[in-house]
Amino acid sequence: MHPEIVRLLQEAEDRYLQPSEVEIFQRYATSLNRRVEIYEKLREKEEQIFQPVADAIETAFPNEKPEAISRSLKHWILILRYCATAMLANDPEFLKLRLQEWVKGLVEAQASTEIEQKIYELLETELKSHLSEKQMPLIQPFLAKSKELIFTDE
Repeated sequence: MHPEIVRLLQEAEDRYLQPSEVEIFQRYATSLNRRVEIYEKLREKEEQIFQPVADAIETAFPNEKPEAISRSLKHWILILRYCATAMLANDPEFLKLRLQEWVKGLVEAQASTEIEQKIYELLETELKSHLSEKQMPLIQPFLAKSKELIFTDE
């Protein structure tokens, strides 16, 4: 659950929420319906989203070992799942914690940054063809955060 909502509920343990607090809660509830819809769409269409990405990566990197391409695609399947979960919970910190635990180190250790960056670009394009103009802005910040966490030095 979004940290602000959790905070509101904790603060209101011994009182009713103020009108402005109820408004925040209502916006969250309305947004939650849209986020659930996107989450379910991503879950249901994962293969349809990633197959064109996989095909394009194999074409773009014809001399790369199939295992390396497969490994990078698996990374991004997991990353998209983490992005979807973080979007569902509206919790960027969830994404940050998951990605810092393993992905960045794997990408660097396996020297697959070029492939991973291309997958990101292709995935973003593919998502735009599966999500509406109203849906894309809800997942986009999490994708951008994943890119930032994986490809920038800290």
